[in-house]
Amino acid sequence: MDQLLNDFSPGLFFMQAFIFLILLFLLAKFAWKPIIQSLKIREESIQDALDSAERAKEEMAQLKADNEKLLDEARQQRDTILQDAREVANGIREEAKADATKQTDKMIADARAAIEVEKQAAMAEVRTLVAELSLQVAEKLLKRKLDDEGAQKELISDFIKDVKLN
Repeated sequence: MDQLLNDFSPGLFFMQAFIFLILLFLLAKFAWKPIIQSLKIREESIQDALDSAERAKEEMAQLKADNEKLLDEARQQRDTILQDAREVANGIREEAKADATKQTDKMIADARAAIEVEKQAAMAEVRTLVAELSLQVAEKLLKRKLDDEGAQKELISDFIKDVKLN
């Protein structure tokens, strides 16, 4: 280092400083602007790429949210359709049950009515038979006691009026 200080030449120093300043001026005039401009272009392209990536990320997030929303809506529609189908099936089942009950009740009522008609017919037949038997018995008794036919008829009509069968 001592030797550098001893060998120092002010003329050489100023000449080198002058050449450095000219080189610096030429670089600033001709090279600096294109270098700065290319750096700005590069910076802008990098920023555009970052912005595009951010927009793509946001779009993907939005698409994902839309897909989730559509899936939720589809699930809700599926659940609604299934619930409606269950309700319709239950309604059909209940309607069939009610129809079967109505038909059963109608069949029972018809059977009871038929039984009642048969009962009434049987009762009428029994009454008729009882009346005929009573008439036959009375006729035999009266033949023995009454020889006159007019007295027999009067006795029979009185007897029928007295006997009221249910």
